[in-house]
Amino acid sequence: MTPSTPHDFQGFRSGFIAILGAPNAGKSTLLNRMLGEKIAITSRKPQTTRNRILGVVHRAKAQLVFIDTPGVHQSKTPLNVRIVDAALAALADVDLVLILADAAQPNPAAENYLLKRLEASGKPLLLALNKIDLIPKDELLTQMAAWSARRPFEAILTISALRGLAIESLLDAMQTRLPEGPPFFPEDTLTDVPERFIVAELIREKVFRLTGEEIPYASAVTVEAFKEERRSKTIRIHASIHVERGSQKGIIIGKGGRKLKEIGQAARADIERLLAARVYLELFVRVQKNWSRDTRALRKFGY
Repeated sequence: MTPSTPHDFQGFRSGFIAILGAPNAGKSTLLNRMLGEKIAITSRKPQTTRNRILGVVHRAKAQLVFIDTPGVHQSKTPLNVRIVDAALAALADVDLVLILADAAQPNPAAENYLLKRLEASGKPLLLALNKIDLIPKDELLTQMAAWSARRPFEAILTISALRGLAIESLLDAMQTRLPEGPPFFPEDTLTDVPERFIVAELIREKVFRLTGEEIPYASAVTVEAFKEERRSKTIRIHASIHVERGSQKGIIIGKGGRKLKEIGQAARADIERLLAARVYLELFVRVQKNWSRDTRALRKFGY
């Protein structure tokens, strides 16, 4: 990507940073925290993020362009293989890689797999240990020593993305390691993903948060209609939640439609904050058998 036309950018730094880590390390929470806005969905369930999401942080003397990626882990299912490939594809065009690790619940298998996949990248690596508010300091120091023994890092930092601890220090550390150059995006740019994509993701987040067992991983969301009605100053959105079996459809709809209504109300609140407008949201639930193993369906749903 070519930077925007330079004016007086002496001493200005800009570049692309991939956020990589094991599932559930807190990558999307960190991106939202750094942006000061919610563009990436979060939940306590791993593999909530399925696509690469770009977010732009504007600072006085720098522009940091982040690529939030799905959790990297070994998998053989078609959906998860595509998810991991999407994460690692982010390495091609970045200036820096930020590895985010969950200090409270480490995932050695996924972390070792990620480090192995990064060996040939040649990219400078920063490590941030997340959720430091949940563990004793002596345990944190032990983890820092263990990570240092795994491979050399540009720096190892400790943060809490959820509580906002040491986020400015992390931004400073990344900024100093970016090349000098003009910004890539105008000052009002927060992300390059369309509103329809974020709307679909916000709905999917509520499915992740409000249902259990296999339902989140068997669901995908598409937005069929997105229309602004100027007279009523309302945005009408029709979206479908796709599942793999009829029994899953029944769970999402719930008794008397209560679960679907709960999902819709929670999603609408977030969508209205995102769009700064009144929203009429209508949700449908559709069954597409075994879509997560069907390459044609995966393409249809954007994976």
